[in-house]
Amino acid sequence: MRTNYSPALQSKAVSGEARVRKPVSTFFGEYTFNKTVMQAKLPRTVYLKLISCIEENSKLDLETANVVAHAMKEWAIDNGATHFAHWFQPLTGATAEKHDAFIEFTSAYEVMERFSGSQLVQGEPDASSFPSGGIRATFEARGYTAWDMSSPAFLRKNGLGITLCIPSAFISYTGEALDKKTPLLRSVRAVNNSAMRLLKIIGNTTSKKVHANCGPEQEYFCIDMDYYLQRQDLVLTGRTLLGAAPAKGQELEDQYFGSIKERIQSFMHEFDEELFKLGIPAKTRHNEVAPSQFEIAPIFEEANLAIDHNQLLMDTLKSVAARHNLAALIHEKPFAGINGSGKHLNWSIGTDDGINLLNPGKTPTENIQFLIFLVAVLKAVHRHSDILRATVAHSGNDHRLGANEAPPAIISVFLGDQLASILESIEKGENLKATDAAIIDLGLSSLPILNKDNTDRNRTSPFAFTGNKFEFRAVGSSQSISFPATVLNLIVAESIDELTDKIEAAGTSDIRKTIFEIVKGEIKTIKPVIFGGDNYSEEWHKEAEKRGLPNFKTAPEALKAYNTDKAKKLFEKYKVLSEVELASRYHVHLEKYVKNIDIEANAFCNIVTSQVLPAAYIYQGNVASSINQIIDLVPENILKPQKELLLNVSTLISTIQTEIAVLKAKCESAKKIEDEQAMADVYCSSVKTKMDEVRKLVDELEALTDDELWPMPKYWEMLFLS
Repeated sequence: MRTNYSPALQSKAVSGEARVRKPVSTFFGEYTFNKTVMQAKLPRTVYLKLISCIEENSKLDLETANVVAHAMKEWAIDNGATHFAHWFQPLTGATAEKHDAFIEFTSAYEVMERFSGSQLVQGEPDASSFPSGGIRATFEARGYTAWDMSSPAFLRKNGLGITLCIPSAFISYTGEALDKKTPLLRSVRAVNNSAMRLLKIIGNTTSKKVHANCGPEQEYFCIDMDYYLQRQDLVLTGRTLLGAAPAKGQELEDQYFGSIKERIQSFMHEFDEELFKLGIPAKTRHNEVAPSQFEIAPIFEEANLAIDHNQLLMDTLKSVAARHNLAALIHEKPFAGINGSGKHLNWSIGTDDGINLLNPGKTPTENIQFLIFLVAVLKAVHRHSDILRATVAHSGNDHRLGANEAPPAIISVFLGDQLASILESIEKGENLKATDAAIIDLGLSSLPILNKDNTDRNRTSPFAFTGNKFEFRAVGSSQSISFPATVLNLIVAESIDELTDKIEAAGTSDIRKTIFEIVKGEIKTIKPVIFGGDNYSEEWHKEAEKRGLPNFKTAPEALKAYNTDKAKKLFEKYKVLSEVELASRYHVHLEKYVKNIDIEANAFCNIVTSQVLPAAYIYQGNVASSINQIIDLVPENILKPQKELLLNVSTLISTIQTEIAVLKAKCESAKKIEDEQAMADVYCSSVKTKMDEVRKLVDELEALTDDELWPMPKYWEMLFLS
């Protein structure tokens, strides 16, 4: 009997009626050392110097750093903190922190709290155990964390402990980037430099800085913790490695945007509260398409802050869910047969004085500015779709990309009918016909004003324009958005520079006319990447091949893009990653892919051998015993169905045993391959494929076996009893 798997359907949180309700505005950001706190805690001269260093990306002198460190320590201690940590994002894709107490000895028996500027600015965690892709040897343990002033320090509350966390970059002793933040910061500088150069030529004399903005929509599943803990596959890999489809999935579409269950809403409420305290602008929450699937979306922020906040959001999601006896799953495909989870990365670029460079605007100047920046993005995606695809390549996303539930592996851009029509007319030199009443005169032709919501969304597109931003829909739910954002910044910076070079080379005084002619010429080159139809259709796959668009269906295929001369030159040119640093990412991703598949294969074999087959043996014996008890009492034709059942069960057991041995042998064979790329290819084509084949047999056996004997919670329980 599996009664011990019944979920704890009541939340462990305090009921809503018992809690004191406060407006969000009264506690938003209370866990952060933000500008308001800085103004209150720092002398005005120090505050202004710190803000100036943040805005100008310059170094802070030690004297000022000491004052800031003291104020930060006092604020943290006042809020119960006993330790500090440089919080950074190594190449694992997660976050890391080493906690140090504020205390220092003043005598043999006395201590005092102390925190210096040098401790604030730089830390030295052990780097040897983090993946480095060959940059660091195990015996070369030194790695340095450097304070990122552009992201505010925050308090991390975990159980009884409260820690001051200092967002930091992570570099090696010899200066190579060992993390995901450092290349992002470099890419932000690159797109700023390129965009400001173009804006000055266009005639913008007021903007001083351009920054990338991001808004990642996070999808996730929530299931009862009691069920989660009974699933070895979920605990070890984040996804169910086996499980027969339930009678009901998402066919009725009754989950999407439906009323949120009381237990889930209680969890969501506390989740939002924790995010608000950390200064994370969580805006939208709702049920997603699949049963027990949900989404949370923030307000747009500068890229660096948005990425830090998304990492914090994923950690907070899991910890708050656990308080409600729920397990939050952020794997891209935790359950087969229903929609997986993505993290739609909304991206745009804007100026420090509030101009969104991807907003069409309402004046001729704004409109021509929009066109040139739009073309820069299209040019970037067309040229570097392979690198963009590589940024979302990992084992979890392989289960999602290319299926009829998520963007395909072919990177194309959706613009909407109106905007696509305008670009087509510009290319042909036709007079533009407005679909709105208002017209903007470009001096050469008429261009309609584009409203923010001028077209419907295309949910099959991996890279869609949504009014004043692009939505990169191919990012996986468990991924850090850092590298996808880094690559977007980088490739757009390159395109902007090339377009600016053409404008300067034209040498004409009529900038609008020059830009218009350049846009017209570029459209001819970039139009193959523009597609507004069904990205899942076989017709599109054939058409994309004709257009020369790459179609990398698996992560090992896609990751090769990092190892090309084109990629090496691009990253090196803008000093985002050196050739060595880029190669390290390539090797780290291959290594992680292999390890993930190997762990899944081993866990699958263990579960089948130690749980599934023993249960099947018992059921096989029960059926055989039942037949033997009545074999002399009933006619043969009456026993035929029972015997067929016994034969099916016995055949499946035998076949599964044989195939498990084959799977183990394939794993052992793959491990002996020395070349990382070749090893990843084999794990993908051989190990993963064999595991999928055996899973079908196990799921068929589950459908035949007595429910009470099946050793783990089934899909219908996990998805509908939460």
